[in-house]
Amino acid sequence: MHDEHLGAVQAPQRTRPPHLDDRLTWTVAEAARLLGISRTCAYEAAHRGELPVRTIGRRMVVPRTALLRLLDEQP
Repeated sequence: MHDEHLGAVQAPQRTRPPHLDDRLTWTVAEAARLLGISRTCAYEAAHRGELPVRTIGRRMVVPRTALLRLLDEQP
């Protein structure tokens, strides 16, 4: 009594997060993840002015264009 279909296990469907490229801003944590640095390091860089942020109310957001421009700058 062997069922040939038992071996074919399908991976569970995951809902994909919204594309970060579709948004005008990222959270500091999302920017940190994109940059490959820790969230703490990103917040420290934001406070030092090294990471471009805008404050809206009590939230700090990273404008996508400002971050991409920063990364594209030549030393």
